[in-house]
Amino acid sequence: MTIQFFTGENRFLSSFYPAILCYEEIMYPTAEHAYQAAKSGSREIKLIIAALHSPGQAKKYGREMEILPYWNDVKLIVMSRVVRVKFKHPALRQWLLDTGDEKLIEGNTWGDTYWGVCRGEGENHLGRIIMSIREEIQNAQR
Repeated sequence: MTIQFFTGENRFLSSFYPAILCYEEIMYPTAEHAYQAAKSGSREIKLIIAALHSPGQAKKYGREMEILPYWNDVKLIVMSRVVRVKFKHPALRQWLLDTGDEKLIEGNTWGDTYWGVCRGEGENHLGRIIMSIREEIQNAQR
């Protein structure tokens, strides 16, 4: 089976899902906030992003600010670290385990073919990261 969208009962898989996490000693309300903040080398900017009211605002801010010059080289590593912290939360970890071995696809309609899949096209990096973390958790429980 396949989970094709991170919506409804599977919304917890989305980086926009409200899940307080501590990343690099700052508390963020969502994984999206933490990811966007990681684009900056400035603690002040990171704290501004952490205080934004929605993950959509964090994403918009992250698109408009000056980012680290090597960001494209590290963004997959950062997302993996952020998502790993998110799924340390016991309930989220259990929900992730409850997906079993289903393929996780971050389907979307906004054209994101890097992190997800749109109209059947995409690299699905977020889905692949989450499946990898799920496998790590499963293996640790064996």
